[in-house]
Amino acid sequence: MSRLKDLQKNLFGGTTSNARQFGMIFTLVAIVVLFQIWTDGLTLRSDNLIALFQQNSYILILAIGMLMVIVAGHIDLSVGSVAAITGILVAKAMAEWSLPWPVAILYGLAIGAIIGAWQGFWVAYIGVPAFIVTLAGMLLFRGGNQFIGDANTIPVPEGFRVIGSGFLPEVGPSTGYNNLTLLLGLAACVAVVWRELKSRKTRREMDADPAPMWISVLRMAVMVGVIVFASLRFASGRVGTSFPVSGIILVALVLAYSFYTRNTAGGRHIYAVGGNSRAAELSGVKLKRVNFFVMMNMSVLAALAGMIFVARSAASGPQDGNGWELDAIAAVFIGGAAVAGGIGTISGSIVGGLVMAVLNNGLQLKGVGSDQVQIIKGLVLLLAVALDVYNKKQGRFSIIGSLTRSFRRDTPSTPSSPSEAEREPAKTAVSG
Repeated sequence: MSRLKDLQKNLFGGTTSNARQFGMIFTLVAIVVLFQIWTDGLTLRSDNLIALFQQNSYILILAIGMLMVIVAGHIDLSVGSVAAITGILVAKAMAEWSLPWPVAILYGLAIGAIIGAWQGFWVAYIGVPAFIVTLAGMLLFRGGNQFIGDANTIPVPEGFRVIGSGFLPEVGPSTGYNNLTLLLGLAACVAVVWRELKSRKTRREMDADPAPMWISVLRMAVMVGVIVFASLRFASGRVGTSFPVSGIILVALVLAYSFYTRNTAGGRHIYAVGGNSRAAELSGVKLKRVNFFVMMNMSVLAALAGMIFVARSAASGPQDGNGWELDAIAAVFIGGAAVAGGIGTISGSIVGGLVMAVLNNGLQLKGVGSDQVQIIKGLVLLLAVALDVYNKKQGRFSIIGSLTRSFRRDTPSTPSSPSEAEREPAKTAVSG
């Protein structure tokens, strides 16, 4: 019984049961297993996993930026249109100006930054609600995309397509697998073991009791097992395929933004503003600067997502970006963000995005029509959030509440009482 309690308490490094901490991850695993059985093993085939990541990488990139916008207490409805106008401008620059594709990528990021600065100015310094500013931006940039492109598709050169449809190259001896993908998986395994051992060492230095060694070993074994399985799946695809380049970009962004939100003053200020903007401002947080940053950052990531989509499609078209903002927002809320702001994690948003991606992919594999897929996705989003809100009101297990606790290293702690709520953002901002 003692070992069972240790397992429930410490399997994923928390102070409550692992189910409460990683409820959304378990939900993702359950959906994968369900569709793996329902589709007779198609879901976890190498070619399907590779396609799933390629088809959804740009939405997951949008979810990273949208998480920060929502945590700060805003919403951005323009991301699909920003992605579309960036894609058409970059495609025309390469087609008409013979702009080299690496320079074109920088050009696209600059376009995103300019658009973000425009929208951030109205939100942060003029005080227009982000909902209104980005709704106007959605109309403005969608019309701009169709006006500039004259409702035509514009192809992009082969080199540019690498960021959307490229894979890690084949190097080294012939092993039947993509060697670079295997090395990437090995590096991830080493990082998991190193982080676990470092965590145990840090707890001992702080005179805190680390989890029992067998718990640490089990935790590492589970995570390493998942990484090894995924690495072998991605590395064993048909010749010429492996882990997508767009997946590499996504992983790099997840690591960078996770570090920023949990280990820097700027990241903690975003949570402070979303939790209690008045208290954050009184504690010295530059409110306007934070709001300006999250809006501009969102547009830069939208521009990157747009370029990745155009690169994968091999051309920019007038329908690019339609509905992307809804997918990104759904990923963030399913991943545990609070509507009122102040709560949410990068990791949770990625998990939420993967839940929607696997659901969409599995239904398509079963031949379900696109109209029915949209209905099912909408119901899943509504029921998931409604059930979670109900459970929190009843004091029962809450996926969203548990998820925010499970990734508590990504975000400042949620206040437990009204009096603490007034002080928490201030403490966070000052300590950050």
